[in-house]
Amino acid sequence: MATSPLSAPEAKAALLIVDDDPLITDTLSFALGAHFEVAACASRAEAIARLREMPAAPRLALVDLGLPPAPHAPDEGFQLIADLLAHSPAMRIFVLSGQNDAANARHARALGAWDFVAKPADPALLRRLLEHALEAPAAEQAELVGASPALAKLKSQIAQFAASPYPVLIEGESGSGKELVAASLHRLSPHATRPYLTLNCAAIAPTLVEPTLFGYAKGAFTGASANKAGYFEDAQDGTLFLDEIGELPLELQAKLLRVIENGEYQRVGETQARQSRCRVIAATNRDLRREAKHGAFRADLYHRLSVFTLGVPPLRELDDDKVLLLEHFRRLCAAQAARQPFELDAPAAQRWRRYDFPGNVRELRNIVIRLTAKYAGQRVGEAELAAELDLEAGAGPAAEGPLLEQAQRQLERASGFSLDQTLKAWEKSYIQAALRLTHGNVSQAAKLLGVNRTTLYSRMQSGEEK
Repeated sequence: MATSPLSAPEAKAALLIVDDDPLITDTLSFALGAHFEVAACASRAEAIARLREMPAAPRLALVDLGLPPAPHAPDEGFQLIADLLAHSPAMRIFVLSGQNDAANARHARALGAWDFVAKPADPALLRRLLEHALEAPAAEQAELVGASPALAKLKSQIAQFAASPYPVLIEGESGSGKELVAASLHRLSPHATRPYLTLNCAAIAPTLVEPTLFGYAKGAFTGASANKAGYFEDAQDGTLFLDEIGELPLELQAKLLRVIENGEYQRVGETQARQSRCRVIAATNRDLRREAKHGAFRADLYHRLSVFTLGVPPLRELDDDKVLLLEHFRRLCAAQAARQPFELDAPAAQRWRRYDFPGNVRELRNIVIRLTAKYAGQRVGEAELAAELDLEAGAGPAAEGPLLEQAQRQLERASGFSLDQTLKAWEKSYIQAALRLTHGNVSQAAKLLGVNRTTLYSRMQSGEEK
């Protein structure tokens, strides 16, 4: 007898496990395989390659922090969290790690991880956590929320640029809301009723980017069993949003430049020129101007994409918007979960205002989701809130007053004071602090310090020589 669609078994949610210990991946694959569609990988590179082969991104991930080539440091795991969320912002990531100090846990959450579970973990507990994450509300943000001058300026620029047919480059840190800006540009444009397509350039294998963008002819390559349109064709006269544009392979950038300049492109395997009428919006969290200057990104494409440039401010610059966002997501989460919203007591509310949110709106949203799950209908104190924050990254700089007093005391006591030696000592301290905050990642430390990587390397070597 045929099975009724109403009684058909529900498809299992996909789960990605990334750990370099085969005993752990084999054990968890066996224990969780009855409840989830498991894919196991041993490294960040293997995980990214596997993701690009999947027809759809997994909804869940278990990620070890200590991955090759540096299994005794958390850098690869932290980078993988960022990679996974760049691929699929809705993915629920659990960090499963023996490196279970509180600082690592908070930093993983700030990057966008759902939660942190210390090894060894009971598979039954992991199953309950994963299932709970699937049931938790997404708390998606449909509009730009905030009333700060910086956000008001951004909204004004969106309204000003929306009607133009020219490309827009959206720049901003991870988690700051670049996708919302792109959607707003389309929604306010004269073509709001036309197609709006999004392609994440980091989520596709480099060899598949060209046929995905431009389409292909039957027989163009192995597996091309029929003609297929690409994103430029499907977008028609609407909008094509290219997220993570900095990941686009250099060899394809010339073809993208051509279609932006004159609308012409060709399907892979065809010689016939086709015309695109869609508007291109691109987004990046990288400094493309600097990369273009050093040959890592085509300068002509950068200048063509950045006819209009929109900078999405980080949350730490948005004053009381972090309070408005708290209220927005708290109401949304409570409604979706059918639970009472939590409240922050006065000390916790002050801590919320002082916190820098290094993971931006994505981090804030996830904190609200976790607090709703743990403390629905309750008052949350400063200690409970602090457990969710990346305190090392959110501490902020020292105040000018104490620094001035310290300098005065040092000059009063010192004989033979050397400003050069003192400044070098301060520089060394800030470099060490940046490296500690980024867990030894020189590129991220350079960005934190506001210098390029070459300059940081030079100053690090200079400090070691002394």
